Amino acid sequence: MGVARVIGIFAGTVVILGIGVYGPATLLGPLPAASVSRITLDEPEPATPPALPTVGASAITRSASEAPFASAGGAEAMPMASITKTITALVVLDQHPLGEAAQGQMVPITSDDYLSYIDYRDAGTRTVTVYTADAWTERQMLQAMLLGSSNNHADTLARWAFGSVDAYVVAANAWLAENGLADTVVADATGLSDRSVGTAADLARLSAIALETPAIASVLSEPVTGLPSSRGVINTTTYMPENGVLGISRSYTDAAGICLQFGLDVHVEGAEKPLRVYGAFLGQPDWDTLDAGMLALVESAKAGVSAQPVLAEGTPVVTLTTAWGDTAKGVAGLSPESLRWGQTAPTITVDTDPVTTGGAGATIGSILVADGSGTEQSVSLKLDSSLYDPDFLWRLAHPGILIPTLIDSF
Repeated sequence: MGVARVIGIFAGTVVILGIGVYGPATLLGPLPAASVSRITLDEPEPATPPALPTVGASAITRSASEAPFASAGGAEAMPMASITKTITALVVLDQHPLGEAAQGQMVPITSDDYLSYIDYRDAGTRTVTVYTADAWTERQMLQAMLLGSSNNHADTLARWAFGSVDAYVVAANAWLAENGLADTVVADATGLSDRSVGTAADLARLSAIALETPAIASVLSEPVTGLPSSRGVINTTTYMPENGVLGISRSYTDAAGICLQFGLDVHVEGAEKPLRVYGAFLGQPDWDTLDAGMLALVESAKAGVSAQPVLAEGTPVVTLTTAWGDTAKGVAGLSPESLRWGQTAPTITVDTDPVTTGGAGATIGSILVADGSGTEQSVSLKLDSSLYDPDFLWRLAHPGILIPTLIDSF
């Protein structure tokens, strides 16, 4: 306490005592605010965790901006097969944006593109037929590359957008770094190279980026139309739609094994919308293992997802203690429920109003809650029990507390 303040309080006390108002000052004067101390939140009850494959690598996340909340298998970067084409689509769209329903610019088929098609076809990899007289729109190119997993269309898009595949690779790796996917790198536009690698954690987030990109989401969800349809493009991405799975890429190479990139909509009875999570499975040894792994994840989701508030009503977050020894807890008020798969202890910021007395249920501030999903929610802070006035004997016996409070109120 500063010297000037001590002198001021002493002088004020002398004046008050000197004019004979000690009684009114202590009996009727303002009370000091209760002290506030934070309470450490308990860890929430565990829910059924996501069941993920024990072979290869896998991860699931709630959003593009959030680290995975569950992962299994290896954490290192692995060959990712045609998931590489998802990166190609996103990087090309960054260079040539495309609306949700737009056809976009015309992409010419050059002699290099035709020769690339012949080479991939003769090598026995996935292709969609092109001729130099063709007229493909950007959307049709994406249909062939994403739905048909066409390797020649991946190279054509890369050359069209960046001048060469080599220039595309430079731009793609810069895009990955800018989007926080630092453990994923590409060496080609197709994923046939075993040097195009990514971690399950990165590629789960990439799934979210892809499905949150309107042009890609619409291509994945709509039937093949126009020139791609006449060229025999078959949707290779559809996978277990009856279980809420939204396939983005499902592919195989000798180096990568079977790789799956997906979204998963988890429906809960009574909820207006499903909970969507995003994931990636890498290095699955065969199709039966992939199917078993996805069905196990779906069943764990049915058991683990439920409607929960961001912070349960009545959760104690602070303790309030008055100078006269009365105590109460500041607890969370009502917050809306939303679908959650388990719940980690949220990060909270508490803003408490100055409190002297108050009845149970009185609002005394607010709680800003961040639950790791990238959003924040404000919840009211309420008293769980009443804080009462001190009795007159306490007031008379504590002028050293009450008189400074009175002086500070002037």
